[in-house]
Amino acid sequence: MKEIGIIVAMDEEREAILNIMTDVKLEQIYNLRFLKGKIQGKDCILVKSGIGKVNAARTTQIMLNHFEVAYVINLGAGGSINGLLNIGDVLIGKEVVQHDFDITAFGHSKGYITGVGEKIPCSRELIEEFEQIIQSIPERSYQIKIGVIATGDIFCTESWMKDKIRAKFNADVVDMECAAIAQVCYLDNVPFIVIRSISDTPNGKNATTFDENLKLASKRCANILKEIV
Repeated sequence: MKEIGIIVAMDEEREAILNIMTDVKLEQIYNLRFLKGKIQGKDCILVKSGIGKVNAARTTQIMLNHFEVAYVINLGAGGSINGLLNIGDVLIGKEVVQHDFDITAFGHSKGYITGVGEKIPCSRELIEEFEQIIQSIPERSYQIKIGVIATGDIFCTESWMKDKIRAKFNADVVDMECAAIAQVCYLDNVPFIVIRSISDTPNGKNATTFDENLKLASKRCANILKEIV
């Protein structure tokens, strides 16, 4: 039976998901700790990739090489670049893009990757399925939206960078992993979806805000995961 592959970048994100898993068993491949268990009776496999696109892509390919994965979910904290998204709100990715990938010198748009395109669509089927489930979640104090996530190998802190990424890609959230995971899944023909909870907004001081809200964002993603699987 195929498992749901779950990839996070940080310890706090992993711990929040472990808190909703049962029957957990460890399988180590290279230096990666794959934790196999169940969430709401569904077979899942959880791994922490580490921060950044290379770590994320490497971990994704190792997961897909060694396990039978039905689809991949990337969860974790993200920075809001849409003024309508606040701390603790949740964004489910419709499309993802690498905002720091640049071969515009050859006539392509910013973010365009040869053989892949600019924006990689997340699984339409999973988005539609998750939307129906989310609508049935009891009244809550935070928003759950569908939108675009922009990935780059930089923790975005400057307001001008936030505004530039927002204007160029019509993105709602920035992160450092999901588009790399999506690219591997796209090339390997494995469905992919991403869930990000807002931990901060780039404003020159958001590294502190991120640290303060990482556990909240991690727990919120885990709670959403528990509902949708």
